[in-house]
Amino acid sequence: MNTTTNAKSAGSKMGKREFLKKLGLGSALAVGAPYIMGAKKPIRWRLQTYASTALGAHVIKPAVEAFNKVAKGEMFIELYYADQLVPTSERFSALQQGTLDCVQSDDDSMGSPADVAPFSAYFPLATRYSLDVPALFYEFGLDKIWEDSYKDVKNVTWLSSGAWDPCNFITKTPIKSLADIKGKKVYTSPTAGRFLTQFGIVPVTVPVEDVEMAIRTGELDGVAWCGITEAYTVGWANATKYFLTNNISGAWIGSFLANAKSWEKVPAHLQELFKLCMDSSHYYRQYWYWGGEAKLRANGGKLELTSIPSQEWKTLEKAAAEFWDKIVADGSPRAKKVVQILRDYNALMEKAGSPYRY
Repeated sequence: MNTTTNAKSAGSKMGKREFLKKLGLGSALAVGAPYIMGAKKPIRWRLQTYASTALGAHVIKPAVEAFNKVAKGEMFIELYYADQLVPTSERFSALQQGTLDCVQSDDDSMGSPADVAPFSAYFPLATRYSLDVPALFYEFGLDKIWEDSYKDVKNVTWLSSGAWDPCNFITKTPIKSLADIKGKKVYTSPTAGRFLTQFGIVPVTVPVEDVEMAIRTGELDGVAWCGITEAYTVGWANATKYFLTNNISGAWIGSFLANAKSWEKVPAHLQELFKLCMDSSHYYRQYWYWGGEAKLRANGGKLELTSIPSQEWKTLEKAAAEFWDKIVADGSPRAKKVVQILRDYNALMEKAGSPYRY
């Protein structure tokens, strides 16, 4: 062995290390040289959800935290809750402009110009159960229609849709007949509000964080925005007394939408990771809401359950069918396609029988 040569080589290597230490780069190279030597900066996204902080802890936060963990510094999502970064009324325009990179919301309440927007949130009596939503999107073609619709919307890409909870009346005074709905001031989604005005309700819009106080002060008589799980989670059950078991819709349809330019900048492997995290979010809500609705109806203790007799409720069901016809008449060719899929799907469920429909 040539010890002289080896000694020179070792001295040369040591000299480089010492030189790097003097520059303050030695420890950085040891733990992550690629990030120092010309690597791209991590992609940062701003995602705003429709949900308040308490609800967002369930419907979005776990998925964002999982994404940030698995992305390993290549991308980081900053999560904002309802109205934190931009008001709800400005959320869609902020997405188009790139102030927000992504939103989690129903298309309807954030004022999306897409012609499918009225069918999101709580389109009256379109669904019976939460599983109806992913089945309608990914087995019966609504995903292709949503994707196609957003091609006509400037700088926004539809990514995914999933199910949330059902829509029930949760109020300070009991509802035991359709007549009891008349005159009630409720917080609800735009299309559901349009439908319910024929029964005398008065839709009122307030920031989601102000709903409980608006109920306490009398500005609202209640909500037609959620099921019982959400009412307990966000505190609305503390300001109301009654829960109507008849639901206006079996599940809220919400979406993830991205700024098109922001989405295009995300590498393919991180796009796939985000899709997996959206699916994880959809799955979590399936069991969280489904189990929560049952447990809180049976054991919640704060809200008294009331019901409208099924024969009387058929009046509302008939009105919903007429409302669908009006949406078709006033809407685009895509609206006609959506309504036809809803009709065919519900007819199939009825034909399939129990447990799909009772």
